[in-house]
Amino acid sequence: MGRREKTAVITDAAISLEEERRYRTIRYIVMMSIRGFLVILLGVLVMADAPYLWLWLLFGVAGMAVLPWLAVLLANDRVVKRPGRFFHRQRRAQTLPAPDRPMIDAE
Repeated sequence: MGRREKTAVITDAAISLEEERRYRTIRYIVMMSIRGFLVILLGVLVMADAPYLWLWLLFGVAGMAVLPWLAVLLANDRVVKRPGRFFHRQRRAQTLPAPDRPMIDAE
């Protein structure tokens, strides 16, 4: 048997650094926008003297404390490529059976 070279499949290629940076930036901006929304929501709840205000403040402050930490961690982390629909599996190619009649070669 001859030595086979491993072929590169396009679905195994990593995304470009520019696309990855854009994705991480969008994810960071979305998470920090959620934090800004929480600040506004808590301000409205305090002014409206909402029921269970202490519970809302507890969850809001916890969310505002965790979101920046999580946003920075996720923004600095590389994007993990998940195997998609075309996950590359190594398998041997099936051989076709020989034809019943002789073949005519074009060369």
